[in-house]
Amino acid sequence: MIVPIFGALFVCYFLIHAFHGDRGLFAWMHLQKEVAAAEATLADTRAIKDSLDGRIALLRSSHLDPDMLDERARVMSGLVRPDEIVLIDPAARAERATIAK
Repeated sequence: MIVPIFGALFVCYFLIHAFHGDRGLFAWMHLQKEVAAAEATLADTRAIKDSLDGRIALLRSSHLDPDMLDERARVMSGLVRPDEIVLIDPAARAERATIAK
């Protein structure tokens, strides 16, 4: 009688660890969620990088866009001409603050 009980406990031990262990089913599902979140973060980061690469390409000496140069000079210096009207976009300000960090 002791051998079947010992065998059942042995099987239960491995079944419990198959679900709740360090490499069990629940740990695998948690890891898959973390991978999905990391891939989403990577996609967002790549989109921001591509956007910044495009803006940087406009400032290269081989293809210098005068409007882009003027815009960057005004943003960096914080100056405007007296005859200009300044419209502040809160979304753009938040984006610049995020990029500056």
